Amino acid sequence: MAKLYMSELFNGAMRAVSSLLGLVMVALGGVWILQGFNLAFRVGFMVGDKQWAVYGALLALVGLGQIIWSNTREQYYRGR
Repeated sequence: MAKLYMSELFNGAMRAVSSLLGLVMVALGGVWILQGFNLAFRVGFMVGDKQWAVYGALLALVGLGQIIWSNTREQYYRGR
């Protein structure tokens, strides 16, 4: 019984960490997009460079995928 509880606790903690990592990636991607289009944070080498807007969009998509994956995988394992 204790082993099952520890497994659920570990799963919940890792899901929270994984979701937080995804949120950080989405936020960082948003900053890169804004800098690439010269809309905000107008200091640095990324300002006005559209290439960084593309990198930011890709990072934000990966972060969104990370959030979705980390919050749906537990349901997959519970069904087994």
